[in-house]
Amino acid sequence: MPNSESPADRFAALAAHVRSRGHAGRWLVLTHDHPDPDALASAVGLTKVLRGLGRRATAAYGGIIGRAENREMVRALKLRISHVKSLQLNRFRHFALVDTQPGTGNNQLPAGVVPEIVLDHHPRRLSSRAVPFLDVRPHYGATATMVAEYLLASGMRVTAHEATALVYAIRTETRDFGREASGPDKAVYDELLPRARKEDLARIQHPRLPLSYFVLLRQAIDGLAGVDNLVVSHLSDVTQPDIVPEIADLLLRLDGKTWSLCTGCHGDRIYLSLRTTKPRADAGRLMRRLVSPSGRGGGHGSMAGGWVPRTADAERQQQRLGERLARALRKDPQKLEPLRLTVEAPPAPPRIT
Repeated sequence: MPNSESPADRFAALAAHVRSRGHAGRWLVLTHDHPDPDALASAVGLTKVLRGLGRRATAAYGGIIGRAENREMVRALKLRISHVKSLQLNRFRHFALVDTQPGTGNNQLPAGVVPEIVLDHHPRRLSSRAVPFLDVRPHYGATATMVAEYLLASGMRVTAHEATALVYAIRTETRDFGREASGPDKAVYDELLPRARKEDLARIQHPRLPLSYFVLLRQAIDGLAGVDNLVVSHLSDVTQPDIVPEIADLLLRLDGKTWSLCTGCHGDRIYLSLRTTKPRADAGRLMRRLVSPSGRGGGHGSMAGGWVPRTADAERQQQRLGERLARALRKDPQKLEPLRLTVEAPPAPPRIT
């Protein structure tokens, strides 16, 4: 773990660690499953750093890249990232994790393997204690900021596509610096923005959407329930788990609500996404309570995700998760009732005198 604070010193520590492992063997840089822009940009960035140090490295993910914006990000920026199913993991000797940690249950790190490197902006896990090079900075808004610092300190040229990926990752992860951003996030963003392709950013932010997206959106709206400042929606089977956090983000915009929970069934799991606008909240800790003891979860102050094994009665299981959250927030779960959707009359236009 690097002890110094400057990006140059951190890069020197990382380079020394990588060189101490020798030249033999390939490196595999893994994201969390169903990666978001922060994980995608971080994996591609760290892979480039490792290649710049003379190592053979591959970026990979598990799960699905399902969200339209994320698929467009990979396509438009030509990100070189593989699915783990297309790789032979026994060909890799060294492993690194970005935007995730060992023992979280949301990555494809082989059982029994201790990663050589972990870069993450989520709170440090006890399971990460054995990692030789552990750089965890919860005060940063995005892992992409950390990776960008390593990349910039390496002296390697940052291409327009790479800059665009990192800029978009920082922007989405911090929600345009309105959520858990730090000084380094803004500094890196400002340095890379002039190198980013603005037309690609616009294309990624406004992709074409399939009809299935609107079907799920209607299902989420039809299933809204709430009590006080909490809003909840449960989706049945979804084709990609990353629609769940997208819906949770959208629900948090509902007037009068400061907590949102969305759940969705995919395969043999129920995925959960929790959001809040409460500045002193710890959504990550609350998520771990929700999915305990059978599931896995985590996050940080205002956002968290997790999963639990799916049972035969998934619908009732999802309802109980919503009730469990209500109790954790000191609300009566019996008052968690469907929200009646009404259309309010638009306000009268201002009078011009």
